[in-house]
Amino acid sequence: MPETLRNLIDGRWTEPPPSKTIESVNPARASDVLARAPRSSAAEVDAAVLAARRAFDGWRLTPAPRRGEVLFRAGELLARRKEELGGLVTREMGKVLKEGLGDVQEAVDMAFYMAGEGRRLSGETVPSELPDKDAKSVRVPVGVCALITPWNFPVAIPAWKIFPALVCGNTVVFKPSSLTPACATRLVEVLVEAGLPPGVLNMVHGTGAETGNALVSHPGIDAVSFTGSCDTGEGIEQACGALHRSVSTEMGGKNAIIVMDDADLDLAVEGAVWGGFGTSGQRCTAASRVVVHERVREAFVDKLVGRAKTLRLGDGLDYGTDVGPVVSQEQMNKVLDYIEIGKKEGAKLLCGGQRAMKGPLAEGWFVEPTVFSDVDPNMRIAREEIFGPVVAVIRARDLAHAVEIVNGTKYGLSSAIYTRDVNNSAIAERDLDTGLVYINASTIGAEIQLPFGGTKGSGSGPREAGGRGGALDFFTKWKVIYRDFSGRLQKAQIDRG
Repeated sequence: MPETLRNLIDGRWTEPPPSKTIESVNPARASDVLARAPRSSAAEVDAAVLAARRAFDGWRLTPAPRRGEVLFRAGELLARRKEELGGLVTREMGKVLKEGLGDVQEAVDMAFYMAGEGRRLSGETVPSELPDKDAKSVRVPVGVCALITPWNFPVAIPAWKIFPALVCGNTVVFKPSSLTPACATRLVEVLVEAGLPPGVLNMVHGTGAETGNALVSHPGIDAVSFTGSCDTGEGIEQACGALHRSVSTEMGGKNAIIVMDDADLDLAVEGAVWGGFGTSGQRCTAASRVVVHERVREAFVDKLVGRAKTLRLGDGLDYGTDVGPVVSQEQMNKVLDYIEIGKKEGAKLLCGGQRAMKGPLAEGWFVEPTVFSDVDPNMRIAREEIFGPVVAVIRARDLAHAVEIVNGTKYGLSSAIYTRDVNNSAIAERDLDTGLVYINASTIGAEIQLPFGGTKGSGSGPREAGGRGGALDFFTKWKVIYRDFSGRLQKAQIDRG
């Protein structure tokens, strides 16, 4: 029997109306319904926001190291339940089990990292220009934060947002993807068990059009953090701009790997396979383009196609599966449509290109690993995010031409270069207009102790995760404090003559 999921509002798990639910389906076997989640209305959103508002003062006045202790306990619980939760990620989202376990490990890492920030939420103290006066800056929480997350990392990305928001003293209303509500529920249950007070974290399931829009536009929200599609993110940016509300968006990418003529081709092929077909291409950092120097293009393409043809499709819970399904029938149809667009544009289809229907694969949403060559940089398959196991190989004359191709889309999230020339790598890291640059590694593999995010259409606002310019810069605001203990009125610059 499918599990009945509930919202969490003010510390209470609330039952949904039976007629207003969303089904969570295993994408490897569409007949396997995991759970039914509430399709929350504006009324549930309103209740969650009010609960977060009531809890805010108590939580912001809780010492930050104590807030961090809750996250430490959550990290320990997640680590103990990694196998169970990783299996749920695979069953609900479709990625292979090793990646499902990695999804949970990212949440564990983020819990411990952000817990430590409870003792490092530092500002600065500087000397005053006047006697008997001191000056300092401190971080304070923003308030009630709306956190909206996607389905492709159903544990890691919520953790990227929830943990820093909480350690900074904010309260949260969390709307997970309607495709992965069970994973979100398990994560929230862990935080409740770790000792989070009622109302500090609230969760409302539902659709983006109904629940998400009600949350973004709610007058009780102080900041919105969103990860998802460009169209939705740009709409949220516009709405928050009109409301003078802080917003951070992490959106799409059309990421590229450059392969120079001096590259280790076997290593570059492995990077392209992992970047293009890992998570069935359903990562914002997926390497959907490979820009190859013309001298090695033919050799590289032969190796890439040979490796792609060896990849085994199947249920991610099955030992030996390399590539799982895409997340839904809608997503599968989108990917197949783009493959047809590529063929009509004149790109050369070298392998894959259709839905996999052999045996048990017919029960799920599987797309064969697909490689196109002879791709012009202006083709749609080279410019638009497909979010599936489709790789476009583009010829480049030299490094300058390759960098021009990589930078020639509206996106700027992640890029990579394979080269054994240190000068080439230096030029690439300087000139590639992306938030992440990898040298002799694929476009995926970010670590949580550095900021994560992109340039141009890939996102706006402070970045996710840790380090300078990361999540703490979004989930806190600066307060500057001057204390005069001179016992007389001092007029700063005026008194200096």
